[in-house]
Amino acid sequence: MKLTLLGTGTSGGVPQIGCTCRTCTSDDPRDCRTRCSAMLETDDTCILIDCGPDFRQQMLKRPFRRIDGIFITHEHYDHVGGIDDIRPGILFGDVTIYAEQLVAQHLMERIPYCFTPKEKRYPGVPAISLEHIEPHVPVRVGSIEVLPIRVMHGKLPIVGFRIGGLTYITDMKSFPESEWKYLEGTDLLIVNALHHKPHPSHQSVDDAVRFAQKVGARETYFIHMSHFVLPHAEEDALLPQHIHLAYDGMELSVD
Repeated sequence: MKLTLLGTGTSGGVPQIGCTCRTCTSDDPRDCRTRCSAMLETDDTCILIDCGPDFRQQMLKRPFRRIDGIFITHEHYDHVGGIDDIRPGILFGDVTIYAEQLVAQHLMERIPYCFTPKEKRYPGVPAISLEHIEPHVPVRVGSIEVLPIRVMHGKLPIVGFRIGGLTYITDMKSFPESEWKYLEGTDLLIVNALHHKPHPSHQSVDDAVRFAQKVGARETYFIHMSHFVLPHAEEDALLPQHIHLAYDGMELSVD
């Protein structure tokens, strides 16, 4: 499988509007971070993890491929704001969104026209169906099996995903002790690292390093980074061996 990190930034993206810090004004393209999303592909299946407000911009940079399913970690706008861009003309058919029941309910309340039954749709509206997921209950889409796992975004329970040797987690502050067994054998870890100061609902860089070292994956890549992280080359050089900053467009192999 191939994992493409479409976006690696936090809710405001990087550069931040109006900011003149060294990261926001960097000419290194790795310091330009759109909102978090990832694409996982096999020869016959393609899924997204989250669909943020930069979805259209992210996809226009890539060769077109039909998307077979979208897995949502949680309902915050920076992770679902691109759902309106999932239209029949783009995807050449219907697509299913997989989300926890409360997340699915909130999506239907906020953008109900995206989930209109097929017989009632008017031309051009997104052709989307919803399926509920639960932690620890695997879901298969084509040749990809996805296992949702519970993580905590401050006090908000959200999900991460275990897919083969990949564990993908974003927006985590803490990890329940009961979930550790689902991380056994993780080869590639993708996890959030907001910045260096403590935050009530996100891991800091130091938090993420400690978590990564406990997981013990072969390689770890940090996502959901704000502009308060140092410019990419400097921050990456400070990290322990086998732990790295990710960047938009990064492609990784998944066993």
